[in-house]
Amino acid sequence: MTQSAKPISSPVPDAWYPSLAVPMLAVGLVITASFFIYEATSSRKNRSLAKELVTGAAASFFLGFGSLFLLLASGVYV
Repeated sequence: MTQSAKPISSPVPDAWYPSLAVPMLAVGLVITASFFIYEATSSRKNRSLAKELVTGAAASFFLGFGSLFLLLASGVYV
């Protein structure tokens, strides 16, 4: 029995790449800005490690996937 290989396809349609890249990058930049404002305005005694980690992880997630979709939309990754 010969099994034919199916090509790997993206779970997201190609037409959605620009539409996903812009909002995800915008959200990531807003979260990053709020992180920097939080770091600059709070004293060392009032900072929360959990809040910093959650904010950093959320910003990393949105900026990472936003960059990926931007590179896919521009044709860098084909």
